[in-house]
Amino acid sequence: MNLLLDTHTFLWFIGGSLNLSDTARNLIETKSNQRFMSIASLWEMSIKVSIGKLKLAMPFTELVRREVNDNAIEIIGILPEHLDALAKLTFHHKDPFDRLIIAQSLVESMPIVTRDTAFFNYPIKVLW
Repeated sequence: MNLLLDTHTFLWFIGGSLNLSDTARNLIETKSNQRFMSIASLWEMSIKVSIGKLKLAMPFTELVRREVNDNAIEIIGILPEHLDALAKLTFHHKDPFDRLIIAQSLVESMPIVTRDTAFFNYPIKVLW
């Protein structure tokens, strides 16, 4: 199964956080599942680091290189099709990063692993 990880899901997974559900952890750790993350998540993390809202155990670039590569997570870029879907989304969710991730889930037909209940307002599959 292909899985699109929300930003907090990725951070909780690599940090071993108890906030991550057992189901989410098992899905991510199952080797037969392919893990994906939006470039929007990396963008969001870099902004939060720069304004002091996110503290990382290592430099951002090193964290991405190590954790994304070591966990075999593929980064999804932003395609025109994603932006077209984004332009058509209703405003159940106002966060621009999450809205892009939702649009990518729609276009790529990929479930999102997230705890964010606002995602349930969209015609996507949410796993937690």
